[in-house]
Amino acid sequence: MDVVAGLTRELMALRALHELQDGWVVNLGLGMPTLLADLLPPDREIYLHAENGLLGFGPYAEEGMGDPDFVNAGGQPVTLRPGASFFDSAASFAIVRGGRLDAAVLGGMQVAENGDLANWMTPSRGLGGVGGAMDIAASARRVIVLMEHTTRAGEPKLVQRCTYPLTAAGVVDLIITDLAVIAVTPGGFELRELAPGVPFVEVQRRTDASLRAAAEIREIGL
Repeated sequence: MDVVAGLTRELMALRALHELQDGWVVNLGLGMPTLLADLLPPDREIYLHAENGLLGFGPYAEEGMGDPDFVNAGGQPVTLRPGASFFDSAASFAIVRGGRLDAAVLGGMQVAENGDLANWMTPSRGLGGVGGAMDIAASARRVIVLMEHTTRAGEPKLVQRCTYPLTAAGVVDLIITDLAVIAVTPGGFELRELAPGVPFVEVQRRTDASLRAAAEIREIGL
């Protein structure tokens, strides 16, 4: 496929922040979603949750300044925001399974038009572990997937049906890629926003499922 200039990962993460409301408890998945912690303005009252037992963390710690007890679910040193708290993993998953997560921002390897999510293993990787992603994806009130629109080889990640092992079925509400913002609706994928300079037809060409255009398609705003 030809190269198309889309949003950077940082701009994608900034767009995802627009979906979060003050007062929300939000889990950030590994990979690109962790960028939201660095971009979260200090005046926003959003409580970031990590399934290893941390609520209210902030940006990554500067190199050499991290505390080994202050890490996110990926083991990366983070800073704490005022009011942060710690607890064991049993309490952390009670938050998850009890429906206390207002949103989860997760990475994705494939998302199907019915909202199925695959984000933990590709067939080429062989054995792997889903970790806490299955509980989080199935329990969060709103699931936002942050990912590139295609693989490095140019294969679509938005598909009619997932061919990778599922993380959870029918859970995805919104997808933010480098090319577009796409909602998962009962009728399938609905394209609502386009990256600057990216035409609808190009996004459809890179999507292995039909895209329905929203009544009004906007340029992705930050």
